[in-house]
Amino acid sequence: LRKGAVKLRVLDYAERHGYAKGIVKKIMHDPGRGAPLCEVHFRNNYKYGLDKQLWVAVEGSYTGQFVYCGAKARLEVGNCLPVGKMPEGT
Repeated sequence: LRKGAVKLRVLDYAERHGYAKGIVKKIMHDPGRGAPLCEVHFRNNYKYGLDKQLWVAVEGSYTGQFVYCGAKARLEVGNCLPVGKMPEGT
């Protein structure tokens, strides 16, 4: 009854030079895993449709939250950005 593999987004042009916006649709429990999972839906930038991704839910994330991935994403709870773009001490 595993939910699936947990992965972050693959870097594409939109993430390297800007950001991609997603929404947390569901937070769920996966047996055998200590942390909850969240299902995040992104609009596909290159063709019509949605990209559904499974992430490890961070503390403070909630259903309906907008999350941003990419080099120009702000430093907030749930957002995913490169280590080189984060200020020291975070």
